[in-house]
Amino acid sequence: MTDTISDMLARIRNAGMALLPVVELPHSHIKESIAQILRKEGYVSDVLVEGKVPKKTIKLKLKYQGKKSVIEGLRRISRPGLRRYVGSTEMPRVRAGLGISIISTPEGVMSGAEARKKNLGGEVLCYVW
Repeated sequence: MTDTISDMLARIRNAGMALLPVVELPHSHIKESIAQILRKEGYVSDVLVEGKVPKKTIKLKLKYQGKKSVIEGLRRISRPGLRRYVGSTEMPRVRAGLGISIISTPEGVMSGAEARKKNLGGEVLCYVW
């Protein structure tokens, strides 16, 4: 698999459409950072990291409003074939502020709003709304 972040987003999207309570992902530090941002922004209820190094996994507990997932959409922006970078003044706004962008900056992975406050630019990983 060449793009593990796209795989993570596809698993979350598919679990949300199937109304599954938990989605399990292979662990990596960047995926754990993205999951923590989703928890902090209120898109998932809990993030659990389980197991030892060779078989470490991330479990996300998804949130629902009735029979509809809180996460309406996920979109991968920067991909291995075409990286997308933005400066601190060009930070994208997702759905006129109703969604978030997830940015990989020199200080770590953070939401677009947080990167804008810290005056940091970086690689735009994905949009969530």
